[in-house]
Amino acid sequence: MQDAKKDARSEQIEEAAYAVLAEKGFAGASMLSIAKRAKCSNETMYRWYGDKVGLFRALVTRNADRVASVLRQAAAQDRAPLDVLEEFGPLLLDTLLGERAVALNRAAAADASGTLGQTLAEAGRDTVQPLIVAVMERAIRQRAISGPAEAACDLYLSLLLGDWQIRRVVARVPVPSNDVRAARAKRAIQGLRTLMPAK
Repeated sequence: MQDAKKDARSEQIEEAAYAVLAEKGFAGASMLSIAKRAKCSNETMYRWYGDKVGLFRALVTRNADRVASVLRQAAAQDRAPLDVLEEFGPLLLDTLLGERAVALNRAAAADASGTLGQTLAEAGRDTVQPLIVAVMERAIRQRAISGPAEAACDLYLSLLLGDWQIRRVVARVPVPSNDVRAARAKRAIQGLRTLMPAK
């Protein structure tokens, strides 16, 4: 019961953090303002997250864990690698183009210190990208595509994301629908097969 209460409280705090971040940016979002929005004590905030960077690292980590768990499960099940990526693509797009990710990216772009941007890279991309590279390595071993795996990963992410992230952040284009995300994921795999064909 205690864990369930803490999880619910964490979700409240994180919702408040995103709201304050959207309103004030990273520099203006203080632990106290987030604590007030979440209706919790400042002491709890510091005890659970350490500081503001720790709190936002937790936000990014939660987002990254959501997509990373899918890749880890697929690896354990030993499914066809490119099938995994085709299913994974819409989830990654949903995560990276959703309102929470956009709020984090806008705040990172406005943070002159670079602290939030570094946190985003370390807790986000640096967590997920090695898992995608591992899927690519399996695809190369199974002769579904050619390598190297890092280049295949870069190509896949470029085909999947294009300039959607930056357009969501600066131009405020709408979140793509489920059908649009699925079609984009399928095209990314087709492009990967075409541009890095098995040898």
